[in-house]
Amino acid sequence: MPTLLMTRPCDANTRFLNLLPSQFLQGISVLQSPLLEIVPTGGNVDLSGISSVIFSSGEAVRVASNQTEIRTKAYCVGERTTEFARSSGWDAEYAGHQADALVEQLAVWRPPGGILHLRGEFSRGDVAARLSALGLKCTDLVIYRQVFGPLNLRAQEAMNAGLPMFVPLFSPRTAAHFQSVCKDMSQLTLIAMSDAVVEAMPRLHCKAVHVSKAPAAQAMAEMLLDVAAPFVRVEAGRSED
Repeated sequence: MPTLLMTRPCDANTRFLNLLPSQFLQGISVLQSPLLEIVPTGGNVDLSGISSVIFSSGEAVRVASNQTEIRTKAYCVGERTTEFARSSGWDAEYAGHQADALVEQLAVWRPPGGILHLRGEFSRGDVAARLSALGLKCTDLVIYRQVFGPLNLRAQEAMNAGLPMFVPLFSPRTAAHFQSVCKDMSQLTLIAMSDAVVEAMPRLHCKAVHVSKAPAAQAMAEMLLDVAAPFVRVEAGRSED
């Protein structure tokens, strides 16, 4: 049976797996080995004088929702982040599929009052500075750190077994770290969220790499299904003999 290796934090893995059909999941072995731990910086999020916030990740939504009871307007990157923010009580609005699109959209909408980008220690797009340069009153606040770790023993053993393995990779930093902790990627089929994810892995030697048609979780899920479904069907058919 082929393996689906999930390397994001457990809650993010769960949200992605929920996008996949149950029949597909029955024909593939799901293995979780989170490479990234989300560590809140601590303390409450002060939204005094803030009219709206920006969320560019689900992790930011989760941490912020635990650190303040106030819920403001929230402009979000990605449909899944928007849905998560809305379900967490924020007045969430989708503002684009990536940071560049959000900056362009807010330049048109021009939200009034103070805007606060709640983010991780490492964040792409320089959102607050770019919006400030456009005349919006925007600042940012780091509310969590991303701490990388090794692959767990089960993941290492699965790689050593040489069976087909599919690995979705969602960010350049995670992709670069994943490459650094893998001894042999020759049997891996990678599903990358963007060209930037692939570019973060120089001298890449893997079985295959496929880039999502859009930098969104749903598009990643669809790409994974397209690429892995033939292997899953073959294995599922064998298991029924």
